[in-house]
This record gives sequence, C-alpha cells and structure tokens, in this order.
Amino acid sequence: MDFKISREGKLFLLKAARNSIKDKLYGSVTDNGDAPADLDFKSGCFVTLHLRKRLRGCIGNFRNDIAIADNVKEMARQAAFADPRFGPVSRDEFAMCEIEISVLSPMIPATAEDITVGRDGIYIINGYSRGVLLPQVAKEHYWDRETFLEQTCVKAGLPQNAYKDKDTTIFRFEALVFGDGDLYRSEE
Repeated sequence: MDFKISREGKLFLLKAARNSIKDKLYGSVTDNGDAPADLDFKSGCFVTLHLRKRLRGCIGNFRNDIAIADNVKEMARQAAFADPRFGPVSRDEFAMCEIEISVLSPMIPATAEDITVGRDGIYIINGYSRGVLLPQVAKEHYWDRETFLEQTCVKAGLPQNAYKDKDTTIFRFEALVFGDGDLYRSEE
C-alpha cells in the first residue's frame, strides 16, 4: 500500500474500536478526542475480533465515502454484535477480545494470475454470490494462490473452481493490518 498510519493513528483507531463496542455493551458514550492528522482520509476497513486466538467476529466494507475513524467504529460494533456466524459479544468475552483492524486500499479488477499471496486480499463476485478474504488469511493458513482463490469461492458459496468461470469477477486489494498486539511494539 502506498500509505502508512502512524503509531499514534493506529492506537487511536484501536481505542476507538474498543470504545465503540464498550459503549454499546454498557450504554455509555466515550469521547475519543480528535483523530490524528494522518487519519484524515476515507477508506474501507474490516474489524476482526479474536477470543483466545479464535475468530469471534469479523465485519467490514469497501466504502471509500466515510472517514476511516467512523468506519472503524461502526465495523467494530458490527463485528461484535452483528456477525451472523456468532451471537453478540458478552461483557465477559469483550474483556478478553483482541481487536485487529485492516484498512483497505481501493479494489482493483484482477485475474487469478494477478493475485500475490501475502500482498492481496480477494473479492469474488458471480451473480448474487460474493466472497471476500483478507490478505492475512492466506498467510495464516499457508495457502498458495490457487488455494486462496478456491477458498474465496467457497466463502462466496460457489464451487471451488468458480474463479475460472467467465462470469466470475475477481478483485484484489491490499490492507494495512494492525491489532492490539501492536500496542507493545515499536513503530515499524
């Protein structure tokens, strides 16, 4: 990606995500203060919640018409309370959840051959079926490009080889990924 977010910016987004979930759980309203200047942009994002190193929720969008801080806050609430794969996060779970944020580049039309594992996320569309996997998923599972494409098809509810279908559209995107664990690391 051709942009970076400062350590201060990353910390602000992580705090805003956590406070957004906390406010919904406890009926409070937290003022996160002013966002750092490097967060003055609009972008899509995904917020992922992990509980004991396992997925607990993940929701995102590719919108480029909403400020990144506002988008992160909304996606954090959605990941905690609206991911259809899980029930709402409880107060006890929330205390143990780790948050990961993926700030997305714009989507680029691609072919299967254009996909680079470790750099790209994939968004596949065929008719009404749509599936997305973030760049870090392929790395975490040690997938090659073909497996990554197949698993994105499966996520979309399509046959594994649907990425080869002429009616399938493939997009690639990059993501700047950081999480709670980054709070304790120095700036990269």
